[in-house]
Amino acid sequence: MRADNLSDLAVFVAVARESNFTRAAAHLAVSPSAVSQTIRLLEERLGVRLLTRTTRSVTRTEAGERLFQEIAPLLDKIEEHLGSLSEFGQRPSGLVRITADEFAVRQVLWPKLQSVIENYPDVTLELMTDYGLTDIVAERFDAGVRLGGIIDADMVAVPIGPPMRMVTVASPAYLKQYGAPKQPEDLMTHRCINLRLPTHGGLYSWEFTSDGAEFRVRVQGPLIMNSVVQILDACLAGVGLAQLPDAHVQEHITSGALKEVLGKWSEPFPGYHLYYPTRRQQTAAFRVVLEALRSDQLQTCLKQARRRFIGRKI
Repeated sequence: MRADNLSDLAVFVAVARESNFTRAAAHLAVSPSAVSQTIRLLEERLGVRLLTRTTRSVTRTEAGERLFQEIAPLLDKIEEHLGSLSEFGQRPSGLVRITADEFAVRQVLWPKLQSVIENYPDVTLELMTDYGLTDIVAERFDAGVRLGGIIDADMVAVPIGPPMRMVTVASPAYLKQYGAPKQPEDLMTHRCINLRLPTHGGLYSWEFTSDGAEFRVRVQGPLIMNSVVQILDACLAGVGLAQLPDAHVQEHITSGALKEVLGKWSEPFPGYHLYYPTRRQQTAAFRVVLEALRSDQLQTCLKQARRRFIGRKI
């Protein structure tokens, strides 16, 4: 195969993935007109229409869909193998793409990966915020971050954060005006801030435990949001009760800006895990990222074990 044929196929795959010439051009670092001309010449050479273009969208034809399904995995594999060659160089290099929700990026990934940016100038990190259950293989991510209980069996899962609790909190002003719920069922008469789930559009049902058994409460209130950051701000403003990850609100509980309620119905659950395909070859850059996340978690576990040991009575 001629080198220009391979390059043209790479352009086609980029357009097919993005369903947009402009975004594909940005991804390839070329002009939209160059992308359009490449696709036109490729279609002429193959003698078949690959893409259907309108003023608003770009879709694959039947032939284009078949070519995409057959060629895209091969090009991904070539790119993967080329990336793995960086380990033979003097230092790791290349792009590492990770998808995670906003809380995981801010509280788990970013604090641990700053050292990678500082110590490995040839490694580029792309941290994409997404609350949905992203297909990391189809979307060409190197890894994703999810809570430990919702990871597919065919993925390698590495714990990168401590166990978590979902805590129910409110501002002192709210509790002074409306009182505190004594048990989860009391939430039905309280003003609660709801979270709109991005995966299927429904509202998040607040989770509680009793004697090891989990149960959920569907709450109501004056405000619905799709970001835990926004919900926290509204809760601090006294709008209503909120249920949020403990690490996200601990500093506000410590300062007195928020108070936890219904604490005895809140138990720990497995925290964030980095997950990636079992069969994907790891690049040197990805191994650097993985080691940074693993070593940090190991140090956390050692510190927790040391505190428990010191706290024992001899």
